[in-house]
Amino acid sequence: MQQVTRARRRHAALARPRPVPAHAAGPLNAASPSSGEGWEGGRRLTARHRPGNLSHEDVEEPPGAAPRRPHRTGRRHVRTPLRGRDGRRAGRPRPGRPEMAAAALTREGGEDAFRRLFRFYRQRDASDLRGVVDFSAPGGQVFRSQLSISSVSDQDAYRAGLQPVSQWKAYGLSGYPGFIFIPNPFLPGCQRHWVKQCLKLYPEKPNVCNLDLHMAPEKTTDLWGQSKEQLRRKGSSKREPRSLLEKLRWVTLGYHYNWDTKKYSANHHTPFPSDLAFLSEQVAAACGFRGFQAQAGILNYYHFDSSLGIHVDESELDHSRPLLSFSFGQSSIFLLGGLKREEAPTAMFMHSGDIMVMSGFSRLLYHAVPRVLPNPEGTALPSCLNQALSSDLPVGSVIEHSSDEDWQVCAKYLQSSRINMTIRQVLAEGQKFPEESGTNGKSQAPSEDSYHENSKAKRHKPNRVS
Repeated sequence: MQQVTRARRRHAALARPRPVPAHAAGPLNAASPSSGEGWEGGRRLTARHRPGNLSHEDVEEPPGAAPRRPHRTGRRHVRTPLRGRDGRRAGRPRPGRPEMAAAALTREGGEDAFRRLFRFYRQRDASDLRGVVDFSAPGGQVFRSQLSISSVSDQDAYRAGLQPVSQWKAYGLSGYPGFIFIPNPFLPGCQRHWVKQCLKLYPEKPNVCNLDLHMAPEKTTDLWGQSKEQLRRKGSSKREPRSLLEKLRWVTLGYHYNWDTKKYSANHHTPFPSDLAFLSEQVAAACGFRGFQAQAGILNYYHFDSSLGIHVDESELDHSRPLLSFSFGQSSIFLLGGLKREEAPTAMFMHSGDIMVMSGFSRLLYHAVPRVLPNPEGTALPSCLNQALSSDLPVGSVIEHSSDEDWQVCAKYLQSSRINMTIRQVLAEGQKFPEESGTNGKSQAPSEDSYHENSKAKRHKPNRVS
């Protein structure tokens, strides 16, 4: 009997609620609304804990509090449920309401609203993205944008691998003047050319890539040749060693960006690829920017665990010319914000073949890529990449046929990857670089992943493009 009595006393002591600290007394979230902090049962809820998104693992103990243990009922351990500001039981977000959660984050504003949305979409399940703008089914803040059809002849469009401009669809976004989104205007099979160039030709010397930072020059002279057999045989196991092409994160073309000074330099320049320059000139002219000169490019190579952090492209000396973005392979979520990080961004999908133009007011807006997604068709590759190139190419076409062997390697790479080309004009007509001192213009990035964020690596602030 004495042992039973002692057991009951121990049980009662464990089940008794702990006293609430004086500074935590009062209703939940009694702290100022702006701080976003509050207390429940002696536990502090921080600003990142919102109704519908609380868990016991996310709760911090007040200063000096004893380690928290669950209440006990017999032998079964039960955790006391947390409750949000509306008094309802909190937990994981309810399925079917992701757009409401994203909208709530968008409305909050305040300090670094962009970062909150970035984290939201990076962690969101791929099936819960109904709050993301999809230009294949435009509506809401999306409107049709006019193109300059007469600025690009049908022949020049064909030579660049594009449909006639009269057949393009172009859209804008309310609140983002100067932003133009063009869903896949490429002719069947022509995307393959640009994918092959990004994997086989553009990474070659004298162009610069992230692998140059820690590998001897002779080991980065033929990334394609060193990787193609390994890629062709690659299975689905994540334990297989990565090829050099799979370790590629970025390549710079033309004026090479200096990652230390965040500037371009006349001293570090190599010829810009003529085929990519021609493509860029046609797209820019169709958007009203005749005379655009493709002077610098950065190619991004993403995998499913990659993201690109929040940044602005402002290092070019001429901001009157647009930033052009071309995407190939798997899909992604793109966030377009405002002039300050406190302004919440708009999320949109980018699919293979899509082109994005940022000009005017939108040229210097914050943007990011929080997530790479499997293409929405549910197949290994989007159908637009499975289309064969016509054998009847126009005279002077910059598009080249890819061998079946080459495309087999490219297709294997794209099954888990996305490639993005961003092209810009650095100098206005007749403009020159300012005099430089103390630099040779050839310093490179401090680390391989300073450009990308990777879920398995330490995150760095990126400096460039989308």
